[in-house]
Amino acid sequence: MSGTWAEFWDRPNSVYCGERHLIAHFRLVADELIGALGGQTGLRVLDYGCGEALDAGRVAGMTGRLHLCDSAPGLRARLAAKFAHEKRIAVIAPEALGDLAEGSVDLVFASSVVQYLDRAALDGFLGTARRLLAAGGRLIVTDVIPTDNRIVDDVRALLAFASRNGFLPAALASLVATFFSDYRRMRARAGLAAYDDAAFVSILAAAGLSGERAPRNLGENPYRRTFVARKAA
Repeated sequence: MSGTWAEFWDRPNSVYCGERHLIAHFRLVADELIGALGGQTGLRVLDYGCGEALDAGRVAGMTGRLHLCDSAPGLRARLAAKFAHEKRIAVIAPEALGDLAEGSVDLVFASSVVQYLDRAALDGFLGTARRLLAAGGRLIVTDVIPTDNRIVDDVRALLAFASRNGFLPAALASLVATFFSDYRRMRARAGLAAYDDAAFVSILAAAGLSGERAPRNLGENPYRRTFVARKAA
């Protein structure tokens, strides 16, 4: 079994219930990211922990530059090949973010990422985000797991999303299969980070960012949380 989350995400896994779930998930992520642009075009965007980024071409059409960043090398290679023709898309590794100029990004978007980061990695990411953000730029962190997270809420969110997107039978089967899944074993081994609102805002502040919880989570699980932050004055 993979020893780290980065290794886990770089190989086939059972996180998604099937192709319909995968497509619906990344379509929603793209919709949320485009919505976060607020109708502005030409912004420079960093999608941190981008995953498969199936709709990145659509997002890129609304931006001046879209950096797709992921820690999984195999995934990056696939993305680079897929979007080789798209001049506005650059695929980069997290360690290459240091090569980007200070203040060169208008929006850093991290969807369903921080639960897989330990505290040192989270602090490193937030410090990098602060350095990259231009004046007036924003960091948006979605899918933060609250400390009072309940499995029943995750199940309800999955089934509701599946019902809306036409993969409810696959989702029901997946819930049964989850007990024996690689994701469950990996979660038991590596764990998932969870934060209450005050703790996460405090972590942002320690990184030089002024943040607050958004009114709703930008993602398929309404029981999780999104935070929006800017450089602190």
